[in-house]
Amino acid sequence: MKPSYVIRFSVCALFLTVVAGAVIIYPERYVSCCLDGFMMWAECVLPSLFPFMVITLIAVKSGFAEKASLPLRKITGLFNLPPASAACFLISACSGYPAGARCLLEFYENGSLDEKDCKKLSALCSSSGPLFIIGSIGVRMLDDKSAGWKILLAHFISIISIALIISFFSKRKKNNNLLRKPQNKNLLYDSFYNAVISVAVAGGFIAFFSVSAKILSDFNFLILFEKLFSLFTDAKSANGVAIGLIEATAGCRELSLSPARLTLPLCGFLITFGGASILAQQLAYLTKAGVKTLYFIFVKLLQGLLCFAILLIFI
Repeated sequence: MKPSYVIRFSVCALFLTVVAGAVIIYPERYVSCCLDGFMMWAECVLPSLFPFMVITLIAVKSGFAEKASLPLRKITGLFNLPPASAACFLISACSGYPAGARCLLEFYENGSLDEKDCKKLSALCSSSGPLFIIGSIGVRMLDDKSAGWKILLAHFISIISIALIISFFSKRKKNNNLLRKPQNKNLLYDSFYNAVISVAVAGGFIAFFSVSAKILSDFNFLILFEKLFSLFTDAKSANGVAIGLIEATAGCRELSLSPARLTLPLCGFLITFGGASILAQQLAYLTKAGVKTLYFIFVKLLQGLLCFAILLIFI
């Protein structure tokens, strides 16, 4: 048995044991945390994600998204990207996590994209949506709509910049412009069904990782991260960032409760990087399309750091 596998298995077993034990010993605290996670999903994520997830699946499964991308193939070719990249990015930018990853998997499964295409596009089609950033983060949490617009601008600049750098340095390949005939005979039902499942799964991720973040924070498993971040900001914000590394929305909410000088760039970093919850939601689709976990996490870290640096201009 490989040592790396033993380490991963041991860490996972320890994590699950701690979470399960804490919920059993302190149900009055962590059951309510789970409910808070679902409430946060219902208020901040569900309204913005579900309609666009339905649109995404109908557009891809019907073949409309691929046909709409073909007129842009010359432009995407300049950036060494496949024709479907325009549709994937637009869907991701409008819908937010994890719609872009789901879109890539749909294109991969119908043969429009291969593993190399998905690897490049995983960096470009991994973004939050404007409704979430402006409405949920800017208006609801930070009580400042302009802050949401600033985060949105920095978020997309960092996403696009890193993605284009990766694309330019990757090997060029001949674009596949062939259209695939849709094979779905019950398009509307399947699209709605898969959208409901995808959005419900996203809610499960948010609730579970919100509880996990709270437990890890309460039992000081995040103390090293908190000490590290406290070198740059106050202790309360450092705790919020540490929680955000597990569940980004919960981390942003913690940051908003006691705004500090770096609250804006820290929220931008968490939203762009994603934290364990959002990363896991996307990797649930991307790994099926051949995208490596460590590669994707590294790319998201670069994008998050760039977003943080851009937002420093506004403080």
